[in-house]
Amino acid sequence: MSEWKEYKLGEIIQLIGGGTPKTSVPEYWDGDIPWLSVSDFNNGKKYVFTAEKYITQLGLNNSSTKLLHKDDIIISARGTVGVVAMIGSDMAFNQSCYGIRNKDLVDKQYLYYLLVNSVNGLKQNAYGGVFDTITRETFDLIDVSLPSLNEQCRIAAILSSLDDKIDLLHRENATLEQMAETLFRQWFVLEAKEEWEEGKLGDWVVIKRGGSPRPINDYISSSGYRWLKISDVTNLNSPYIFQTKEYIKESGLQKTVYLNKGSLVLSNSATPGIPKILCVDSCIHDGWLYFPKSSFSKIYLYLLFKYIREDLVNLGNGSIFTNLKTDILKDYKVVKPDSKTLENFDHQVQPIFDKLYSNDIQIQTLIQTRDGLLPRLMSGEVKI
Repeated sequence: MSEWKEYKLGEIIQLIGGGTPKTSVPEYWDGDIPWLSVSDFNNGKKYVFTAEKYITQLGLNNSSTKLLHKDDIIISARGTVGVVAMIGSDMAFNQSCYGIRNKDLVDKQYLYYLLVNSVNGLKQNAYGGVFDTITRETFDLIDVSLPSLNEQCRIAAILSSLDDKIDLLHRENATLEQMAETLFRQWFVLEAKEEWEEGKLGDWVVIKRGGSPRPINDYISSSGYRWLKISDVTNLNSPYIFQTKEYIKESGLQKTVYLNKGSLVLSNSATPGIPKILCVDSCIHDGWLYFPKSSFSKIYLYLLFKYIREDLVNLGNGSIFTNLKTDILKDYKVVKPDSKTLENFDHQVQPIFDKLYSNDIQIQTLIQTRDGLLPRLMSGEVKI
């Protein structure tokens, strides 16, 4: 470690503030410049390429938001602090984030991993009442050690190779899922048969709701039974759930629903209409629906819910959140294909979902490898 040098994080970076064009001026919005908020890059991916909202050049010129360029870095600074991503193309961003550029002391790619490794320190030094916040001064409180630029590049190359493989698998999975959705539309929408039985979803599927022990904070624990929240899946680009962030105590089991792995669930509040398949046993709260009996396979139901999600959301109601009530789903009009067609379809799409699952297992392994190496490489404990 003798060749490594000590710095404050704030010394080796250039911080860039964001901003919001006036929402009352239509000419500032719906342009071709992506305008990032935290939700656009809070998905665990290294690079961010798109945003939900876009602004015009006029909006950029008449606001405090700045333009970040490829391989600049963005970090969330308010609320959910410490989410880090690299910029994939020119993008603006809002005031809940900082843009970060490297100085001559540090390689761009290495800086990204250095920031990821510094997140806990940034969170510990955040302040705020309603929302946690990190300021420019927060970065001056974080101690970092830098090797030579050559060694930085070698370290970044190792970690980048793992992230590249993870990204490749994510993109392959996106293609596979799109294939499955296309097959569903072809078989059951474009080529639907007049003789198929018409009815309501509740005629063929038992639909039930999860449950929540209350007050929930009395039951949350660092270990115990997995506790699935909507926030566990809102940025999950996979049909499968492998982990949850929280657990509940055994004493909460009587007031919730415990599901075995392999169960299909559907969100019914906050961000409704998201179907997922459990790959771990988990308890579900009343923001989830589940299906103990069904005339359809899990894969068919998963793809059906993906196809009708927009309709379901439009049918939902709620003053703050859209709520997908059980009766809405039970009364949703569907047709039931004949058993042979359903069997043939499942046979055709099962290999796609098997590959999705296999890729997800690889992704989990690569993430664990990367996350295990990261602090050891950044501290010099592991030499290259």
